Amino acid sequence: MTQAERDRLVALKKAKKKLITQKQAAEEIGVTERHVRRLLRKLRRQGDRAVLHELRGRPSNRKLPAKLEQRAIAILSDPVYRGFGPTLAAEYLDKRHRIQVSKETLRRWMVQAGLWKARPRRVVEVHPWRPRRSRCGELVQWDTSTHDWLEGRGETIYLISMIDDATSRLLARFVRHDTREENMRLLWAYLERFGRPLAFYTDKAGMFQVAVKSKRQEQRQGRDRMEMPPTQIARALGELGIVWIPAHSPQAKGRVERQFQTAQDRLVKGMRVAGVRTMEQANAYLEAEYLPWWNRTLTVEPAQADDAHRPLGKEHDLAAILSHVEQRQVNNYTVRYDGKLYEIERQDIRVGLRGAEVRVEKRLDGTLAVRFQGECLHIRLCSQPAPQAPRPVKVKMPHPKAQRKSEWMKNFSVRTGPSLRQAIEISNARS
Repeated sequence: MTQAERDRLVALKKAKKKLITQKQAAEEIGVTERHVRRLLRKLRRQGDRAVLHELRGRPSNRKLPAKLEQRAIAILSDPVYRGFGPTLAAEYLDKRHRIQVSKETLRRWMVQAGLWKARPRRVVEVHPWRPRRSRCGELVQWDTSTHDWLEGRGETIYLISMIDDATSRLLARFVRHDTREENMRLLWAYLERFGRPLAFYTDKAGMFQVAVKSKRQEQRQGRDRMEMPPTQIARALGELGIVWIPAHSPQAKGRVERQFQTAQDRLVKGMRVAGVRTMEQANAYLEAEYLPWWNRTLTVEPAQADDAHRPLGKEHDLAAILSHVEQRQVNNYTVRYDGKLYEIERQDIRVGLRGAEVRVEKRLDGTLAVRFQGECLHIRLCSQPAPQAPRPVKVKMPHPKAQRKSEWMKNFSVRTGPSLRQAIEISNARS
């Protein structure tokens, strides 16, 4: 008998002995006077058991059959469901096996079967909470996760993610290498799908900024670091009118980091059940299953309904902007790039082109484009590179007044040479 049931029994006995009225007993117990009269009649028939629920000790009328519990435990005992928690296991039982059971009931079954062990949450360091941005597209967090996504079933792959700070809307893709080209391809997909955000929030990786080492003494004196040229991604963001914000710690971009924690749990287990073994299959599962689930379940409504994304204009040529750009000088209407010589077509030769600086773009599809004053020039690869004229070799001539060296020891040999007297005579004769 619980303490609440004991208090109820004391109030009923007081009302039975006329120590208090039925109205006072009802107020003390928290029920109506009619229910107090009903409990008093039950108290005269059953005694103290009147305050106990009649279903105590009896199985619930809504209890699931034992065969259903046995079937669910047999399914979750399969190695493919290794590490599944009650919440995720309940979703997969309903979606794949048509077994509808609440996560709390399934938690009790898994604990009894030894498939789940409740772990107390450890206290982690609490960082200052930053409120979300008010509009979608004001800030997008961008990062890459290195993880064993295929659990040894295939090659090593990486997950690049872009998550909106205001809504948690997610766009992600698996790649084989975390390179500038792969990040630019995902950026291209984001721009075409949503438009240009106001800012991107990333870490300080080498593809976003050029790291400059400075001495400690200069840091203490507060000297500014030397300004370095932008990276290719930083240049592209500048041409698109997008602000790049560096994060000073992983906790600063916690939204994308927590997204990776969820993906390393649910996404990995989902690909295991689906039998994913290649990067193409992983991207197909990501687009068909995981991203729709995330954007349907875990996104939130922004504080302001208007979208901060800006549309792409005619001046935003993504093929030209999202490429590797370098400057080259025109020499005899040819441009040398990557060890090859390219000739500018005759119809594109114009005033001021000779000796000028041109923009060379190596695009993501492997093609090469040359721009001069904003216009693209037609070029062709030279079959035979033009030979470079050899540099003249300077020959050092002797000074006319320099003293001439004696040659009396020329062809002299100790073993086969003349005697000392003969050598003196030869020298005197030459002089």
